[in-house]
Amino acid sequence: MTALSVAAWPARGRLLFPGVLACAVVAAASTFLSQHYGAPVMLFALILGMAMNFLSTEGPCKPGIEFTARHVLRWGVALLGLRITAAQVVALGWHPVLLVAVSLVLTIGVSMIVARLMGFNVLFGLLSGGATAICGASAALALAAALPPHPLKERATLFTVVGVSALSTLTMIAYPLIARALGMDAHTAGVFLGATIHDVAQVVGAGYGMSQATGDTATLVKLMRVAALLPVILFAVMFTRATGKAVGGQRPPLLPWFAVAFAALVALNSTGWLPPPLSTAGSDLSRWFLVAAMAGIGMKTQLRELVDVGLKPVVLMVGETVFIAALVLALLRWAP
Repeated sequence: MTALSVAAWPARGRLLFPGVLACAVVAAASTFLSQHYGAPVMLFALILGMAMNFLSTEGPCKPGIEFTARHVLRWGVALLGLRITAAQVVALGWHPVLLVAVSLVLTIGVSMIVARLMGFNVLFGLLSGGATAICGASAALALAAALPPHPLKERATLFTVVGVSALSTLTMIAYPLIARALGMDAHTAGVFLGATIHDVAQVVGAGYGMSQATGDTATLVKLMRVAALLPVILFAVMFTRATGKAVGGQRPPLLPWFAVAFAALVALNSTGWLPPPLSTAGSDLSRWFLVAAMAGIGMKTQLRELVDVGLKPVVLMVGETVFIAALVLALLRWAP
């Protein structure tokens, strides 16, 4: 790093500050509303951000909004690695691991195929299927960060975040009722909830709403799905490199830096060397970064862009949600 680039930091900071501050204010407001009304924080960040989209057109906020939506997003994805450890995955045993792996691979694979058959770019199937199979809005943002630039990329990301957040809230209410109706014990219900509900917060709400044991199991299974974020990101990058999907023929790097950082933080957190307060602080910082990035993405879009997508993407995402739930139920029924 040159002395000239270091000297440019204060000037760049002054350039970015208004937009970054605007995204931080929206993130704080979204968090407050989420805590008081129980709706997904990402959905609030998106809606409030879209209400302030005039800030991203021209004026002093535009550079900072662009920076938050792109770079702060990647930092938030990297810090997701502090949420999980290898010991948490091992403690569950082999069957939940196998169930999560099979459901994740099949959900993403089927989503890509169906998206292509419905006339979408196959990467939209990867984006929406990954969000459904891994960890909802966070996975959508992480995969979008790894995918190459595309004229419709931001609109697809926004729609995926809205859809997966709404469906996650619905499943948080409906799936505990299904688990009780099927007579599941605490462990089986936890595996079902953790393997099917999209967002981490909704998994926690549904699991602990049933019982402490169900909540503990559901959270661990969900964290296994979060751990799958790295291999899915690598698959997305390798797929786009192999198929030449990047605009202008430019291929993304084989290993994005934030994916490497994610893996490194998972490994470091698994050693037990990090004090628990530091891991908690890093996880909280990750959430703030992702919410702020979602606010920035919302500021960069227009509401009519979401209205114009039509009914077919809705059908695709609802189908993905039903598919993974039915698949997990079948795998649980056939479990030894």
